Amino acid sequence: MTKPLIEITGLYKVFGRAPHTVMEQVKRGDTKEQVLANTGHTVGLKDINLNINQGEIFVIMGLSGSGKSTLIRHFNRLIDPTEGKIVVEGVDVMQLSSQELEEFRRYKMSMVFQRFGLLPHRSVIDNVAYGLEIQGIEKAQRYKRAQNWLDTVGLTGYEKQYPAQLSGGQQQRVGLARALATDAEILLMDEAFSALDPLIRSEMQDQLIELQQKLHKTIIFITHDLDEALRIGDRIAILKDGVLVQQGTPDEILLSPADDYVEAFVKDVNRARALTVETVMQPPALRITASTIEEALLQMKRSKHDYGYHVTDEGYQGLVTQESLIDAVADDSCEDWHEEIYESVPVVSPDTAIEEVLTETISSDYSLPVVDEEGQLQGELERNAVAEIFSEPNVDESTNEPKTLPKKPSDPSLDKAS
Repeated sequence: MTKPLIEITGLYKVFGRAPHTVMEQVKRGDTKEQVLANTGHTVGLKDINLNINQGEIFVIMGLSGSGKSTLIRHFNRLIDPTEGKIVVEGVDVMQLSSQELEEFRRYKMSMVFQRFGLLPHRSVIDNVAYGLEIQGIEKAQRYKRAQNWLDTVGLTGYEKQYPAQLSGGQQQRVGLARALATDAEILLMDEAFSALDPLIRSEMQDQLIELQQKLHKTIIFITHDLDEALRIGDRIAILKDGVLVQQGTPDEILLSPADDYVEAFVKDVNRARALTVETVMQPPALRITASTIEEALLQMKRSKHDYGYHVTDEGYQGLVTQESLIDAVADDSCEDWHEEIYESVPVVSPDTAIEEVLTETISSDYSLPVVDEEGQLQGELERNAVAEIFSEPNVDESTNEPKTLPKKPSDPSLDKAS
């Protein structure tokens, strides 16, 4: 198993004059309010444990005061923890000297700020090149690299403009280009898009997703917006009052909220838009792998299914019914597989949003075949499974726990933090 790029273990942050003196109360379970009332100290983070993998977008979300911005500032030690361990690519960040920490911030991590953080007296290209200047890159080379990133984020022609001459969305693109120009492996984004209007924010989310598909950076993204988290995050961690209450993939968060706090976040989300076909698909009930029609009919009869998905070494071929196979066997002129044997059924991609295939799924007499870009059958999309995502959770009488969608065998179990 691949080792996580970033490991956060037992992280606590208490703000106040003597934070170590109140750690006993924090660890015994006193609430944030109790600690503040009794000691005048504020609990920022309490026993945070996180693993972040290389190349993923890891979203940390929560309401104002939840500790999310405090947490992200621990990654590059803009804030030092009261207790805990921060390991980045095997290096204990807490053990770095001042010079080593400066180098770490300069080359390992870049940050994109909520309010852009641009230098108003510098031109756009000089803002983008600023991190490279700090690294000691000579002028011609840093301008060349800065220009490349300005082109990448769609700001060709704006090189000589100043931040005040740009719109909010353009300013944030400059901030993103500046962070990317340093070629840091890890990108920290603290509410990076929250100051933008909804349309520009959506465009920036699209651009980040598009860039990530090419760059495969490790991105830690802070937001208070669940729709944004679901859209861009590979995994999501939700904080409340400095405590990690749940972490998991977007579909795990959406379909299996750990508590009332998380459920309040997800209740108004458009599930059909947020969930993909892969989230709710099931393994194919029957793969027809026989090379002849006669063998295919025998395979289907043994399975007790009345239809199945014909696959060969070349991939998915089509959906066949027992009735069509019987007719084909009875037809002496039909000796091999041909187009008329297959039912006319839409093929769906695992990455497609449920919303986009809702009509086809509900109206089809068969579960839709889920086929990847290589033409391989990955699963089937059942009408009942799609309908289930719109229903309120029912209580399982045997466990008194909410019922959730059945997990595919390969799904990781949900990680709930107390």
